[in-house]
Amino acid sequence: MPENTTEEAAGGPGADGSAQVLRPHAEDAFADELKALAAADDRPRPERWRLSPWAVATYLLGGTLPDGTVVTPKYVGPRRIVEVAVTTLATDRALLLLGVPGTAKTWVSEHLAAAVSGDSTLLVQGTAGTPEEAIRYGWNYAQLLAHGPSRDALVPSPVMRAMARGMTARVEELTRSPADVQDTLITVLSEKTLPIPELGQEVQAVRGFNLIATANDRDRGVNELSSALRRRFNTVVLPLPATPEEEVGIVSRRVDQIGRSLDLPPAPEGTDEIRRVVTVFRELRDGVTTDGRTKLKSPSGTLSTAEAISVVTGGLALAAHFGDGVLRSGDVAAGLLGAVIRDPAADRVVWQEYLETVVRERDGWKDFYRACREAGA
Repeated sequence: MPENTTEEAAGGPGADGSAQVLRPHAEDAFADELKALAAADDRPRPERWRLSPWAVATYLLGGTLPDGTVVTPKYVGPRRIVEVAVTTLATDRALLLLGVPGTAKTWVSEHLAAAVSGDSTLLVQGTAGTPEEAIRYGWNYAQLLAHGPSRDALVPSPVMRAMARGMTARVEELTRSPADVQDTLITVLSEKTLPIPELGQEVQAVRGFNLIATANDRDRGVNELSSALRRRFNTVVLPLPATPEEEVGIVSRRVDQIGRSLDLPPAPEGTDEIRRVVTVFRELRDGVTTDGRTKLKSPSGTLSTAEAISVVTGGLALAAHFGDGVLRSGDVAAGLLGAVIRDPAADRVVWQEYLETVVRERDGWKDFYRACREAGA
């Protein structure tokens, strides 16, 4: 399958004359794959779904279609997890993606919405300052003052728009949202309605509507989910990659995608550095070396796959702009140091002990050890 150029996928000058965007939405970046899947998909589709559940799972997990189109994997992990998530969206239960930071919750949420509804932008970002209106609706105050409450003055939230159109809404970092914001979702998810008391009206969800929320089970956020709200969700836990090879593959693919969008050089020569970063993250995260012989202290940070991707991408940028374009130990060392040492006192001790007892003694890692020491360890 020929790939879109970044310009075309982003809707840049090659598409509609607009400026090239840095990160296209999933439905734009992978439009060719979604189109090919829709053409090959002859299985039953739930009401208003763009693809069947089988095709949505194939889009997430990857595969080769009968016409030879290669669908790239968007998520690497147990197939059953994706199948349960997709099936949940085909029912009247909302989906909660739960996991430690960096387990691709947002990434999976976006791609599920893109495959199911063709639109991943009906999004509410949960923060300590997220208002209730982000879930319900707001008002155009000029219209409100001039003409009073009316449907013309009402500004629908992404959730309200998804309900009216039978599409998939997304709520990111649900546990970071205040309690009143969370409580608003109870009526939406249980009654499938959103009252508008100012107008004496309500918006009823049409078939096809559902909601995907993400939550972090390590950083407890602002408010825990109430039992009433949690019952409205089917919870799917996204695990960390099971094996080093799996995690190296994930990091390599995402770094390649991000690197192409930023015009960075590819990293075939940097495979060793990617494997080293992943190994360091996994060992410190698990508290034991890969051979199981040495127990380690773990730092305060999460050392997630997403952070490994960030470290390697930053290293590629250093290699491109201040080196010869080849990813080396010195390019990733500083980023690695910043990822590991979050608590300057405690984490620095953990990192120095790891360097001296593990990295220094490991065959073939002398250059990596020197680079980390020079980076300020």
